[in-house]
Amino acid sequence: MSFKRFIIATLVGVVAGVVCVLLASSGGELTRRAMAGIFASRVLIGFVIGISGLKINWALHGIGMGLIVSIPGAFNAMMAPNPDYSKWMMFFMWLIAGAVYGFVAELVTSVIFKAKIT
Repeated sequence: MSFKRFIIATLVGVVAGVVCVLLASSGGELTRRAMAGIFASRVLIGFVIGISGLKINWALHGIGMGLIVSIPGAFNAMMAPNPDYSKWMMFFMWLIAGAVYGFVAELVTSVIFKAKIT
């Protein structure tokens, strides 16, 4: 594991967490617990990408890690009361967002900062 890769991916996760909380709270009030869960999920995506040693294509790696880490949060999102979206819509939107954040974290880490998986 490269320390540079770990730090960059985790920092991207922190930024993604802030962005995701801001986007989620733009639709209405969020509890502190919900904000913490959203933030932690996105930071965890960056962390897992940073420590992973899977030697696969960077894009597939980011999308895959984002999807895997987002599964628990997707089930939790189904329980959030939202009159605009169905429970399954919330589930899949959470998974898609996780895949996007994972892709972006891997893009920044592997392509922009050239911190490849070692």
